[in-house]
Amino acid sequence: MDSDLDIARAADPGPIESVAEQLGLERSDLIMHGPHIAKVSWESLSRERDSPNGHLILVTSVNPTPFGEGKTVTTIGLNQGLNLQGHNACCVIREPSLGPVFGIKGGAAGGGYSQVLPMEQINLHFTGDLHAITSAHNLCSAILDNHLHRGNELKIDTNRIFWPRVIDMNDRTLRSVSIGLGGPATGITRSERFDITAASEVMAILSLAGSYEDLRARLGRIIVAESKSGTPVTADDLGAAGAMALLLREAMLPNLVQTLEGNPAFVHCGPFANIAHGNSSIIADDLALSRADYVVTEAGFGAEMGAEKALHIKALASGVPPSCIVLNVTVRSMKLHGGGFAGGGGARPTNEEIETENVDAVRAGAASNMRRHVRNLATTSIPVVVSINRFATDTDAEIDAIRDEALKAGAKEIVLFEGFAKGGKGAADLADAVVEACARHEEAGRPFTPAVEPGMPAKQAILRVGTNVYGAHTVDLSPSADAALKKFEEWGFGNLPVCMAKTQYSFSHDKKVLGAPVGFTLQVREARLNAGAGFIVAICGSMMTMPGLPTRPAALDMDMDEDGRLTGVFS
Repeated sequence: MDSDLDIARAADPGPIESVAEQLGLERSDLIMHGPHIAKVSWESLSRERDSPNGHLILVTSVNPTPFGEGKTVTTIGLNQGLNLQGHNACCVIREPSLGPVFGIKGGAAGGGYSQVLPMEQINLHFTGDLHAITSAHNLCSAILDNHLHRGNELKIDTNRIFWPRVIDMNDRTLRSVSIGLGGPATGITRSERFDITAASEVMAILSLAGSYEDLRARLGRIIVAESKSGTPVTADDLGAAGAMALLLREAMLPNLVQTLEGNPAFVHCGPFANIAHGNSSIIADDLALSRADYVVTEAGFGAEMGAEKALHIKALASGVPPSCIVLNVTVRSMKLHGGGFAGGGGARPTNEEIETENVDAVRAGAASNMRRHVRNLATTSIPVVVSINRFATDTDAEIDAIRDEALKAGAKEIVLFEGFAKGGKGAADLADAVVEACARHEEAGRPFTPAVEPGMPAKQAILRVGTNVYGAHTVDLSPSADAALKKFEEWGFGNLPVCMAKTQYSFSHDKKVLGAPVGFTLQVREARLNAGAGFIVAICGSMMTMPGLPTRPAALDMDMDEDGRLTGVFS
């Protein structure tokens, strides 16, 4: 089979105006970024987002291997399958970060015959949204340090500054740095850290904001530091929020592209699910829901991460829970969680391990890891469709093992997905199952039942997620995390939703612990307040908000030929 890049280059995408017409959008509604990319104008957004009547379908996954399990492929393929079956459908996916593109992933625009185009531009700079987020975030940092240098009128405690700097690249050396070392002219000397842009509170705010007014208000509420008297200092106190909003004016507008089969797709915002809330933007969802009958979106990494946050953070902010949840499962992930790979969680399995049939390991992984995901999602009252994403190396016996264990877990719809190799045709069964599930959900009229009730105290919410979702016996808050949560409560933020930052490879905080562990103590190392985004981040175990590069970064195999074409990318 050709590489993803070969398939993308062989495609003949239509003009983006024709794609927009499928959603009832006209040329005047678009801000063009070339023949195949457009942003939807604010005038159109303001006019068109009043009636979100479509069904929202959330695609999530089991805990992944380091290769990823094809969740974005499933999202795009399902969109193509729905359209092929005669439905008016659209998908909304996250924007790739340059960190993983040049690090371990090498691209995030789907794959095979379930891709969005133009994949090269989408993976490299795209419309500049992530650069705008980086600039807006670091503008606040610069204004903060200038304020300290110019006399510190707000009496900021320089040992209680919470606002880091960010960069859209994996760079572990920036996790802890010292700034202002060049003498008095260079500012106040202090410790600083960098996060990756995907972990920035500005990214989370852009994802959750419903309007320019909401964006501006949320930016103003960002708490950057604590004063010497113990009160919070905000971006509005610094006078930074207005200029930050200006830098995000274009980034706020959703990006419209197309699938390989010419179906509409929005690509907007890209918070990671292991260190942030892991979902694309509310504003793109709303636009799509007002224009399509079915809108397929994705939540990052496993269901205990991205889907949990989609249900308890994003749906709370938007007021729109999913009508159906698709749980993506693969043979190789179940083989990993069943002990079939020698390296364990977080290690890259060998080709021999992947290609060698191991039904017992697949069954063991499905009976533990997949079963817990199915049962967790079933408690929401939202119908769950199990989608087995078939790879070329999978055997029928391994797929049958997953199917059997899914039935035992209580799954009612289990389908084989072959969108990577067959595009929309390979997603037809999944499309039919999703349509039936949405109709059944609508007819039943059962309300969404969250695992964490809105307004629950943060400590209680952390315990609820840790025990009810992850399977922990209890939660151990470090002294600093406990003190921080008490401070947030004193400031009036003790009842915000909680965003768990945790390894994606395990239900626990330890990536080496596979399957469905029970009885462990969830370690919460640190708590951070994202008052503008509207949640508290609980950092578990050794999780870092600035990733590092792997032993062999994907960047080492990338280059450009004499015609400026990419080589060695997304192969």
